[in-house]
Amino acid sequence: MSKRDFYEVLGVNRDASEDDIKKAYRKLAMKHHPDRNPDNAKSEAQFKEVKEAYEILSDGDKRAAYDRYGHAGVDPQMGAGAGPGGGPGMGGFSDAFGDIFGDIFGGGGGRGNRTGGMYRGSDLRYNLEIGLEEAARGTETQIRIPALENCGTCKGSGAKPGTSPSTCSTCGGQGQVRMQQGFFSIQQTCPVCHGSGKTITSPCPDCHGAGRIRKHKTLSVKIPAGIDHGDRVRLAGEGEPGQAGGPAGDLFVVVQIRPHPVFQREGTDLHCEMPISFAVAALGGEIEIPTLEGQAKLKIPAETQTGQVFRLRAKGIKALRGGSQGDLMCHVVVETPVKLTEVQKELLRQLEQGTRGNDTHSPRTKSFMDKVRDFFQT
Repeated sequence: MSKRDFYEVLGVNRDASEDDIKKAYRKLAMKHHPDRNPDNAKSEAQFKEVKEAYEILSDGDKRAAYDRYGHAGVDPQMGAGAGPGGGPGMGGFSDAFGDIFGDIFGGGGGRGNRTGGMYRGSDLRYNLEIGLEEAARGTETQIRIPALENCGTCKGSGAKPGTSPSTCSTCGGQGQVRMQQGFFSIQQTCPVCHGSGKTITSPCPDCHGAGRIRKHKTLSVKIPAGIDHGDRVRLAGEGEPGQAGGPAGDLFVVVQIRPHPVFQREGTDLHCEMPISFAVAALGGEIEIPTLEGQAKLKIPAETQTGQVFRLRAKGIKALRGGSQGDLMCHVVVETPVKLTEVQKELLRQLEQGTRGNDTHSPRTKSFMDKVRDFFQT
């Protein structure tokens, strides 16, 4: 299947500026990202198409080759356009994670964003499980995570103390080399320094030239009131450290809320089932029901039926981003008495005999039987 024109994919003109291309990419990438479209099977393909178009048009050399030769000018099978991670779109979702969520939360790009030989560190994810009460009220907790930190011995340079990395002789410190294949001039990552522009002849004895060592660190995480299952809290700069002096990535704490024994949450509303006795349902009364703030009283009117829902205003969850507080929806369940004595059974038989045949005492039964008769008569 032939590829669509990259300018058409991003919805920009062929003379669009770099800023216009970047804005179009951000908008479409967030729109088609698979995490935002779990029910859309086509979103992943659309996202990859948008990402590939951006990777070509955001690079001056690749864009020039594309404008002149079309898709053939940037086809990785012909050697063109191959970057550190392969051809266009090969960075995958791990690279895009930082790009998309950086736009949402105000951070930068993902791993592999290179500026002047520096690489931004990868974004990291941590799953944090909390209770419903903590999610409703907000909380502050500490997490301990494994992390890569700049080596203290070489200060992140990767070179043995007293020495320093030298400029790569293959690429001249540019991190990329240009090759000629026929009519095409191809720029690709330097195979010697792998894009850093530097080579290390005397590696650090502690990090063995990596510039980073693995440790554990403890972080404090503030969970805002009203957070929901699957929401993320961003800790800027707490991801993997960058390379060659590049900025660190971000840490995204993904909140997972444990099931609650009493309440079920739907947005900012809470739902619970409340059993009531046969007598309270028939005669009415007042019962106590649980809320996240303690006990509350609820008046049950006479002749209440199973399944009726009573709303308690502002007894639900506080909205995360402003707005009114949710409600508590109490679903009534009339409980059938068990382990009755003979005297109690006899009283119930008398009640049954006194109400049998009188439709006014059993409106739901009458309605059901009317529907049954209508069904068999049709």
